[in-house]
Amino acid sequence: MNLPLKKVLKRVYFICLLSSFTFISQISVLADTGLPLPRFVSLKSNVANLRTGPSKRYPIDWVYTYTNLPVKIISEYDDWRKIETQEGISGWLYKTLVHNKRSVAIENKVQKIYIKPNKSSRVRAYLERGVIAFLITCKNEWCHIATDRPKITGWIPQNALWGVLSGEFKE
Repeated sequence: MNLPLKKVLKRVYFICLLSSFTFISQISVLADTGLPLPRFVSLKSNVANLRTGPSKRYPIDWVYTYTNLPVKIISEYDDWRKIETQEGISGWLYKTLVHNKRSVAIENKVQKIYIKPNKSSRVRAYLERGVIAFLITCKNEWCHIATDRPKITGWIPQNALWGVLSGEFKE
């Protein structure tokens, strides 16, 4: 079956275009700031207005009053950051309302905090869902965290935390 050259070229073009989309989708997305998306940050301010769009002319949907709450930046537009919370709420914050100090939240249910990064280690504490802690480091699927009040440090499985991307810390 001989196809006209025009049809053959269209098919080749389509295949190349499809291949390039597949390639691009496997590359980590970089925001205007040059930082990867998505990425985790935390709220810097104890009053943060979450808006429906990326400017002050958009209405405020939520007001967050918790400093160091971990949020995921999923998009950027100019000086605005579209974020998502642990509860799945999303909206736009002005860039000065977040900072790179990493915090995490306990996921799902009560979690054990271990003295060493393994489940055979002694348990230091139990933390409930939603408790905020600072992220010190992660390695081998375990994260070292510290809470503020009371001061508790220890290790927790990475999958028990909200605020760390899967595969973000590779050892």
